[in-house]
Amino acid sequence: MEMMGVFLRGSLELNHNLRLLRRTPDTQTVIRHVAYTIAVIMPNLTEAKIRQKASLMKISSYRPSCHEGTQARVLLLGPVGSGKSSFISSVQSVFNGRVTNRAMVGTSSTSFTKKLQSFNIHGQKGEDPTGLVLCDIVGLGGGEMTGLTLHDILSVIKGHAPEGHKFSPDQPVRSETVGYVKKPGLKDKIHCVAFVVDASKILTYPKGLSTTFRLLRKHISDLDIHQVALLTQIDQICPETAKDVTQVYKSRIIRGMMNKAGDLLGMSTSYIVPVKNYSSELDLNVNNDVLLLRAVDHILQYADLYFQDNAPQHTGPKIDLGI
Repeated sequence: MEMMGVFLRGSLELNHNLRLLRRTPDTQTVIRHVAYTIAVIMPNLTEAKIRQKASLMKISSYRPSCHEGTQARVLLLGPVGSGKSSFISSVQSVFNGRVTNRAMVGTSSTSFTKKLQSFNIHGQKGEDPTGLVLCDIVGLGGGEMTGLTLHDILSVIKGHAPEGHKFSPDQPVRSETVGYVKKPGLKDKIHCVAFVVDASKILTYPKGLSTTFRLLRKHISDLDIHQVALLTQIDQICPETAKDVTQVYKSRIIRGMMNKAGDLLGMSTSYIVPVKNYSSELDLNVNNDVLLLRAVDHILQYADLYFQDNAPQHTGPKIDLGI
């Protein structure tokens, strides 16, 4: 009976904390309370499992701070084979509780993604979509944007490009394009850009790619869009991390590669997060889940800055003072 009472009290406190998550922008303290409550209700869970469940609840409860937006749309940009589609599938796998391939994945030399695809990340066990949409487009290649142009990328970010648009250098997105969005609303635009680079290829990427990234970053910054980066394939460059992903932030090899990724992108390492996508695995790993969810939380923090910066200013009705 005493254990039942603890469980019921914990469940009530958990529901209260989740309601707080939905309406407060500063969620870190609430998340700690959620993790503590989970530990009380389910004392046999490991620390990693508790962090995983708390992070899942936090992300599932996320809603943009601006009432005009219902979901944060995040565009993934990176070279062919960098792991954009794999990241989308990996994130959805964590929520599904099993490894799934939501986004089709190509080879390291060819991009499977040929069109603009938006993936609503669904909550646990097929629940309603979370407040996160991950957008996938064809990968960048060499010193130029194969299949992609700067114009098309900016059209996607501004919300003009229609869902499912197939990219071609000789057919840019324009007002005559079928499905072209002439007056995009907040829900049509991109709210954060996440660059994706493969840690095992950074030293062999073409020299022109850095110029491409820096040009992209300049134009995206001009649109007041915050940018972050994902460093994938970390297990391929660090044997210790391959054995135990919890060692990722202690690894000198990973830290060194994050610095090189920063040089490639022209970006501070504080914006770069290491991740290990699910590729050949058949089962999930709770520590890897935590790393992926930390990356998603990192992205959402910067996406929400866009909503804060672009919230409509309600000045209220004008009052006639009769003067």
